[in-house]
Amino acid sequence: MTKSQAAHHAVGVNNKKWAIGFSTIVAVIFLLNVFVLPNANTQVQRFFNAWFSLNSLAEIMIWILMALGLNIIVGYAGLLDLGYVAFWALGGYVAGWLMSPFLSQYQVNFFGNARAGFEQGIHFHLFLVLILGGVFTAIWGVIIGGPTLRLKSDYLALVTLGFGEIIPQFMLNGSNIFGLNVTNGAQGIGGLDQPKIFGYTMGTFDLPAKFLMVSLLAGAMLFFSIRLRDGRLGRAWLAIREDELAASMMGVPLWRTKFSSYAIGAVGGGIGGVGFAILVGGVYADRFNFVISIIILAMVVLGGMGNVWGVVVGATVLAWVNSVGLVQVGNLINETFDTKFNFPSYQFLLFGLLLVLMMLFRREGFLPEARMRMVMNEDKLEDVEKVTDDTKIGSH
Repeated sequence: MTKSQAAHHAVGVNNKKWAIGFSTIVAVIFLLNVFVLPNANTQVQRFFNAWFSLNSLAEIMIWILMALGLNIIVGYAGLLDLGYVAFWALGGYVAGWLMSPFLSQYQVNFFGNARAGFEQGIHFHLFLVLILGGVFTAIWGVIIGGPTLRLKSDYLALVTLGFGEIIPQFMLNGSNIFGLNVTNGAQGIGGLDQPKIFGYTMGTFDLPAKFLMVSLLAGAMLFFSIRLRDGRLGRAWLAIREDELAASMMGVPLWRTKFSSYAIGAVGGGIGGVGFAILVGGVYADRFNFVISIIILAMVVLGGMGNVWGVVVGATVLAWVNSVGLVQVGNLINETFDTKFNFPSYQFLLFGLLLVLMMLFRREGFLPEARMRMVMNEDKLEDVEKVTDDTKIGSH
């Protein structure tokens, strides 16, 4: 077995271990909330509801899904995207248009499960909506990426930033577009269908089933991310990320390869938007602000750009801290030391401090990709080589 084959085999074994671990955690959380916690005493229920509520864990899976989609653009292809929240919004509104009574002038039901009394509107099956949400956001990725991906670095970042600002504002003010109510404005679209899968209906407050659904979506995104990275297209993305000029000289079509990363990454955002809309039972424009794009980007960077499992860790840590971790840790500190600090009010201060510390002491992230670790620590390697060379010269 050659060195490259041995390295590839080691990566495959490592991916298998992580996949088993991810599946085990999801299964344990699901079984715990279905069979154990409902029969546990009040104190145990309070602990899990405070520290690891099922709603927050389901949202973490959505964050993982979104971060993996952005990782294809930023981590694989090396394209800086500051407007990824737009794809989340577009996917969410696809669910709002196709799984609710919002478009009441129509009455279409294609294997959907409309709520009683809300049969008007469009009601498609969840699987079809997921496909259409991914396709719709991919089309928008094509529309935006086509004329802009010839730009590089800061210029591309500014264009994606503009895209990320335009789409949410359009959704917020879309109650009257040439006389048509497209998004219902600030009120949003509520009353989404209760998806019916294999004869089982997910109710409004059926959190275990919804958690399992978004976990399966995140797991599918994990699988495709790994397969894409190890395939021909993934290697072309990595080549462009490492050295665009060298990649072009080796025959990699730059624009087409970048274009595919933006379109495929957009699919992850669209599916995440559909999943989030189902989870909360609606889609609301005020949720899609610029800060979301920055948080998702931070998850990718802090977790480890290019490493899917690093991105999973980064998304899990930041999402948990932002949802319940900061509040519960703050309460624990106040109770222990008899203080009265309002830790959630310092959320962005602590978040910024974390970013600064990570960039100073661990720029490559929690679980960096091997190539990214070498790039980030290139100056240290050069210092070590210089010391070694000086030592050899001195010995002679």
